[in-house]
Amino acid sequence: MSSQSARSADYDLLVIGGGINGAGIARDAAGRGLKVLEVEMADLASATSGWSSKLIHGGLRYLEYYEFRLVREALEEREVLLNAAPHIVRPMRFVLPHDKTMRPVWMIRIGLYMYDHLGKRVSLPGSHTVNFPHIEFSAGLKPDIRSGIIYSDCRVDDARLTILTAMSARDKGATVLTRTKFTGGRRENGLWTAELQDMRTGARRTVTAAAIANVAGPWVSSVLQGVPHKATGAKVRLVKGSHIVVPKVHSLGHACILQNVDRRVIFVIPFEGKWSLIGTTDVPVDTPEEAVDITNKETDYLIEAANRFLAKPISRADVVWTFAGVRPLYDDGKSDPSSITRDYVFELDEEGGKAPVLSVYGGKLTTYRCLAETALAKLAPFLPPQGPKWTKEAHLPGGDMPNYNAFRDEMFDRYKGFPREILDGVVRRHGSRTPYVLGDIQRVEQLGRNFGAGLTEREIECLIADEWAETAEDILWRRTKCGIHMDAAQRQAVEDYLKSRKPA
Repeated sequence: MSSQSARSADYDLLVIGGGINGAGIARDAAGRGLKVLEVEMADLASATSGWSSKLIHGGLRYLEYYEFRLVREALEEREVLLNAAPHIVRPMRFVLPHDKTMRPVWMIRIGLYMYDHLGKRVSLPGSHTVNFPHIEFSAGLKPDIRSGIIYSDCRVDDARLTILTAMSARDKGATVLTRTKFTGGRRENGLWTAELQDMRTGARRTVTAAAIANVAGPWVSSVLQGVPHKATGAKVRLVKGSHIVVPKVHSLGHACILQNVDRRVIFVIPFEGKWSLIGTTDVPVDTPEEAVDITNKETDYLIEAANRFLAKPISRADVVWTFAGVRPLYDDGKSDPSSITRDYVFELDEEGGKAPVLSVYGGKLTTYRCLAETALAKLAPFLPPQGPKWTKEAHLPGGDMPNYNAFRDEMFDRYKGFPREILDGVVRRHGSRTPYVLGDIQRVEQLGRNFGAGLTEREIECLIADEWAETAEDILWRRTKCGIHMDAAQRQAVEDYLKSRKPA
């Protein structure tokens, strides 16, 4: 499409979907000078991108399925994201305990040698074997486990990564509308006319765009049903992944990766200081609605898998929280859900060289930035001239700090006398934006009501004003994880506050 025709539209690019991949495409496109609208029918990160295992990782087990390109790209992106958002992406050591039922150690070491060298590992230490008992790495494990293998990856607050990416898109000029559903579109005069509906009020309106990026995740096929397109046979495969949270299984900072008897792996990851996050399952489902809650069967599966290795067994009574999400994978025809590719696949449909719709299937949290660059390359012939690639060296909001620990200490010094719980939470969530959130206040009372878990009235107002938060769920489980630290009365108090406040 000519640049003159494209610019006659309201937007150069309409991005459908407020998960990590949609936010990544909107951010990249806006930073290249395109006029971008991103719409999400619910809240940002309210589906797949908020219910992951919360890891930035290369995907060690993907080597077994020969996904070398994907693993290399993901390993390289670990370093990019560590630099982009050091407040929410943190290095972590992983312990793979070994027993006689597993693959030989030499075979695992070959895989980890590849894992160490496929990507451009800069800041993370390499892998090595250890004999148990070990003062650190055998913590929480059964005493009859005699050895383990140690390697590096990272953990992340997945929902905050998505929200910060959307904030960066907005900072670059994109318009981001939550609770706004794309209900259908048609091609007119070489452009898309898209129908949008406000899910709060029911109000409808239309916008025009030169191109559409269909990044609706589990709903990618539903979006296509609302637009004219040529059928290609590309399908999304929905796989449910569930997690449980229990009191922490050891007091140290490393995670464990456990191989179950069915050859699947289960992660046991330190979570929010007090707990361990255990997951995930791989259960085929037909609709996203089937993946809302964990089943008793999945809970028992995760408990049994963990108890094969844990010194202190866990039970259902230990589970303090559960969550489930659906992974929208590209259907490559494989019957085993664990072996379906985690790589991303694009389908492009256009009409006479105009009005393309690019549909995205699959993808990983870790590789969202690369996915966005590839998507824009595919859309480039239909859009105005774009600026150069820019996201690889760029920080996400709050990430521009040379050293996270030093910055945290600086904030503790600046806000002396403030409860550590409040300061630690704000710094972890907002990074270098902490002074913006806390301002020049001198007394903790100026933060307003403390609802518990370090969540104050002032931070809630910032989340509403700057991060599209509207409901208690938005605040307690996506913008923060304060919900898990609160009791029912404290969570209800947040909900009551939101109902009582007068909108600005």
